[in-house]
Amino acid sequence: MGIVPEDVAAVRAATDIVALIGEFAPLKRVGRRFVGLCPFHAEKTPSFSVNAEEGFYYCFGCKAAGDAISFLRAIEGCDFVEAVERLAERAGIAVRHDAGATSERDRLQPLKDAMARAVSFYHQRLLDGRDAGPARQYLRSRGYGGEVVRQFRLGWAPGGSQLVRALRVDTKLLESCGLARSGNYGPQDAFRERIVFPIFDPSGAAIALGGRVVPGGRDGGPKYRNSPETPIYSKRRTLYALNWARHDIVQTQEVIVCEGYTDVIGLFLAGLPRAVATCGTSLTEDHFKLLARFAKRVVLAFDADAAGQEAAARFYEWERRHDLEVAVAALPAGSDPGELASRDPDALRLAVEHAKPFLQFRLDRVLSPDRLKTPEARARAAEEAVAIVAEHPNELVRDQYAMTVADRSRIDAERIRDRVERARQQPQARDGHTGGAAGSPRLDLSRATDVAATMSSSRNGPGPVSPGTRAGRDALALAVHEPASMANRLVEALFADQVQLEAFRALWKSSSLAEAVDVAPDESADLLRQLIVSEPPTDADETLVALTRAAASRELAALERDARIAEAEGDQDRFSVVVASIGWLKQQLEAMDERNDEKPALLVTDAANQLLAWFSERGEVV
Repeated sequence: MGIVPEDVAAVRAATDIVALIGEFAPLKRVGRRFVGLCPFHAEKTPSFSVNAEEGFYYCFGCKAAGDAISFLRAIEGCDFVEAVERLAERAGIAVRHDAGATSERDRLQPLKDAMARAVSFYHQRLLDGRDAGPARQYLRSRGYGGEVVRQFRLGWAPGGSQLVRALRVDTKLLESCGLARSGNYGPQDAFRERIVFPIFDPSGAAIALGGRVVPGGRDGGPKYRNSPETPIYSKRRTLYALNWARHDIVQTQEVIVCEGYTDVIGLFLAGLPRAVATCGTSLTEDHFKLLARFAKRVVLAFDADAAGQEAAARFYEWERRHDLEVAVAALPAGSDPGELASRDPDALRLAVEHAKPFLQFRLDRVLSPDRLKTPEARARAAEEAVAIVAEHPNELVRDQYAMTVADRSRIDAERIRDRVERARQQPQARDGHTGGAAGSPRLDLSRATDVAATMSSSRNGPGPVSPGTRAGRDALALAVHEPASMANRLVEALFADQVQLEAFRALWKSSSLAEAVDVAPDESADLLRQLIVSEPPTDADETLVALTRAAASRELAALERDARIAEAEGDQDRFSVVVASIGWLKQQLEAMDERNDEKPALLVTDAANQLLAWFSERGEVV
């Protein structure tokens, strides 16, 4: 589904990004920028910066960045189309969808409309239907009063086929969205004599239902019945209550995943309104992709240890692939979140607060004190623990937990490490997702060092920053904010830092800052986002002098190396040309270092301009 690009651009231009962000985080003007505490992570010192003119934001703490559309997507968890539509409505703009998107919307909208009407019918029936008395009594026994019923839009599906008659919708349509099914005497309601739990997509549109029998009721079917897969509902991509939970999820960067509707409601009532549930299926990678849009930490509030090795392999891979941390709430034995919320909400809150990393949780089960009372028991527990540790794809994580196993089983750490790595070589490890064969994720420390150095130099992170790198950043900042001051004064040869060079190329090959950010490589795009919300230097000439001086110094060192090589090889012609260039470069550098009481800036700037002309002959001036 797509929106016409011109309309997307119009929505961006019409949106006051400062007013939008200000609804979620107070902003204060500082120079050209607006700054405040980041709404995406907890901080005490403001690191969140907004450029109102260009419509960009950037957090120097958590690196969140983007425009009004990406902000709304991140803070509310909506998709691109929904974000554009909501901003368009806010700005009074009617957006157009492309032909294919319009056709798809037209096909699905009747299904969504029918589901919305069904939810309203069932909800009202629970509130005032005489036949819903037992359902209301059961819900009150669970601690669900009228406020809870209204918040979660709970409903009652009466007996017979009253929904089919009430909606008066084409029965094929009702069957398509799982509200009815064919019977011997015509269409029948799919849900009868059940408490109804409506399921919504993240935007709040009803897409499916879950139904629970009332204890002692006449429905002899399973305890829970759920909508089937339909064009508007996919179990592997849907999480119950995400529409209500997403705001708290975004604010806390944590989501609690449980197994049932009543577990979610219990967590909400316990003061943890960031809970969701799978809809009759196990956790899938599609669920993780969805959750990664909202949070960085996933707390499992069910018996994750029972998932076994296969689930562990998937969780570790999904953690790495989607940059999520998976933890487990250690609930008391025999308890589920819904029951514990009613009996001891403080214990439920503590279990979530002290959730353990997935691997640690599994090890604690295996290495519990009652299993470590004898040498034989410790050896058996250690063998099980070794197998669990060996499943993790990160060798540094494996090593940390190997030492934990060694300490708790009283076995030499080197022996445990050796056992872990031997377990990694077993066929089941090599063939599974967690094995050490080709294709499994590995931590490349040498590459990480290179990347860290590049990020430090190009983004002014911790560590020394060379004058040339500082000047390159300042020149790019001027090019972003005051392009006229840098017009015809920059050339690729002036930038030694590769990230800055790619940012420079993207900037001058694009017609707008937004386009430059889109086309630049990731690190260069991040640098541009920083510069967009940063204050530029005040003196363009001084910046150019520093940049050309640094470039000339680098070139001088390179030419001196060339001269030594030419002399060693006996290439007199080449030696003479290089020496002449060296002499000229030294003159310009000396001129830039001179100070004249009458016209210091003019002389220095003139030398810089001569150097720029020299560099221009060796590369394209932009």
